[in-house]
Amino acid sequence: MSASSLLLHRNLFSFTFSSANTILTKPYFATSIKSMEEAQHNLPSTDSSISESVINRNYPKPITAPPPPISKDIELNRATEASSKSILFNLTRDHILYEDEWLMAVNKPKGIYCESVLSSAPQIIVDSQLNEFHLANRLDRDTSGVMLITKSHKVAAKLVKVFTEHKVRKSYIALCIGSSSTPNWSRITVKSGHGRSKHGAWRVYGASDVGRVLPGGSFVRDMETTFEVVSANGEKTKLCEEERVIVVEEGEQELSCDGDGEKDDVVVVVRAFPRSGRTHQIRLHCQYLGIPIRGDVKYHGLYEWRGRRFEGHELHAECLSLDHPVTGDSMVVRAPLPCWAAAGDG
Repeated sequence: MSASSLLLHRNLFSFTFSSANTILTKPYFATSIKSMEEAQHNLPSTDSSISESVINRNYPKPITAPPPPISKDIELNRATEASSKSILFNLTRDHILYEDEWLMAVNKPKGIYCESVLSSAPQIIVDSQLNEFHLANRLDRDTSGVMLITKSHKVAAKLVKVFTEHKVRKSYIALCIGSSSTPNWSRITVKSGHGRSKHGAWRVYGASDVGRVLPGGSFVRDMETTFEVVSANGEKTKLCEEERVIVVEEGEQELSCDGDGEKDDVVVVVRAFPRSGRTHQIRLHCQYLGIPIRGDVKYHGLYEWRGRRFEGHELHAECLSLDHPVTGDSMVVRAPLPCWAAAGDG
């Protein structure tokens, strides 16, 4: 495939999203990521400067802002602290949410790396002779909640397929800080692109940019999350049957998330249902919606607020629903909510 056809191929298809009060039609990139990679690999090598120039001129532009400069030092301090805590961490029976002979679900604490949870798992399991423990899903360092650990290679392979085919229903809960006013929606779905910018930071891209080449040779991938407002300023929100749908496009800007960290800010607790599994997906979409997660300094969340400094973002993996990889039975695993989720106003 030539460079020109590679760049034009993305405009061949379209699709339509509809809801009770929103109908949006946007261009859609229908070629698989694999074919894109093959196309890039097969670009003519006789004139690499021309090929590189063509690609460079057509890098998609990210929608959301890059991390603020202050985030680098804060994230480094948080990582150092988490490393120290993770070295000393030991999984206990109190962390176990579910267990059978094939797998177990644990409630990962905030500020602990997944690898430390996995490495300590054999210590609390009596019949762990196989020593074939694997993480079925991963959570960010500061994200707490449900994490699955399998006890054999075969079960791990089955769960990888289940997650890859998006047959697991996941729900998260997050405490966000918006500016000035509460969201004008109670339920919303955001469809966008996802990828790394030239500076290496994860960013939101336009939905029609899915499949396009990014600096470094990676590609924009699809990303979709549905959000529901649980409460605003401590008051429960009644969900409407209507669902708003936003399809993010290049040239748009993220919704306003400017706030001074004082009385004008609105505390919003949201429940998130990611329909894809991209890195930092919920955090990125919260930033785009103008309600960054409290403490999430990398994505413009307030880390100092009302006289208190937050040591990590407030995002919790609340529930996993799936068919058991061996028995086929439906299973739902829930983790207890952290205090900030129950209180609603921190």
